[in-house]
Amino acid sequence: MEFFRIKRDIPFMSWGKYTTTISLLTFIVSVFFLFTKGLNLGVDFTGGTVMEVGYTHSADINKVRNVLVKLGMPDVSVQNFGTSRDVLIRLPAKPDMSSAKLSETVIAALRQDDETAEIRRVEFVGPQVGKELVENGALALLIVSLGIVAYLAVRFEWKFGVSGIIANLHDVVIILGFFAFFQWEFSLTVLAAILAILGYSVNESVVIFDRIRENFRKMRKAPVTQVIDNAITRTISRTIITHGSTQMVVVSMLLFGGEALHYFALALTIGILFGIYSSVLVASPLLMLLGVSREDIVKPEKKKEEAEAIP
Repeated sequence: MEFFRIKRDIPFMSWGKYTTTISLLTFIVSVFFLFTKGLNLGVDFTGGTVMEVGYTHSADINKVRNVLVKLGMPDVSVQNFGTSRDVLIRLPAKPDMSSAKLSETVIAALRQDDETAEIRRVEFVGPQVGKELVENGALALLIVSLGIVAYLAVRFEWKFGVSGIIANLHDVVIILGFFAFFQWEFSLTVLAAILAILGYSVNESVVIFDRIRENFRKMRKAPVTQVIDNAITRTISRTIITHGSTQMVVVSMLLFGGEALHYFALALTIGILFGIYSSVLVASPLLMLLGVSREDIVKPEKKKEEAEAIP
């Protein structure tokens, strides 16, 4: 489907040295904030108290959150759990107060505001569990990254695999840089969003890489820059339709999804925007820097055909 067709190729590769420079600087700044400020890890990673509170009527999440903010707990997480009458509260650990004392203080304040509030369960998430979640999350990112490299290398050629994974990791580091700089809460849902962005971004790279490979067969006398510019230009309509539709859904979650989905949707919003940018203006210029050529595509195919022709 195409809403419009661009007749002239847009000279994306002529901007390559500028976009890669901007990306490198942004990457360095993000790494700097990650090392200096660090991530504001949520209760899932740092440990804390998890409370399930029930009401006889639909709970007002904002009202519950305001009560806890007045207690001096601005970084608390409040969301519905199961039904509209049940509320799940995640409280960060406080060194000067035990988990039992903390839960008693919270339920007392909630009952003062609404006497129907009742504790259903209280759990303490220890720091050891949080440490394991951090390690498992990092391992998940590593496995996904290696899988993407292997897929692109088998599907195309190693130069495509290297440029694709650098562009995708660029997106991940940029997202983490935003969370480090603004000290937004980094939870398991945000980690899930980052893993989703890795898959989403590589899909866009595969579409462009596939068109580049096709152009190498068709445009035999054209220079590499023209081949890549043509491939990106021919996929622009598809890119706008796909990412525009996805971004509308994600922005809707960001604006109307409430506190529970806020940082998840925020990570997706940043990731989609930079995913488009990196696939077009980072991965493709990196192919140029790695010296991709027509022989990288044509020769392996000829060898495969010759091998299949041998009886």
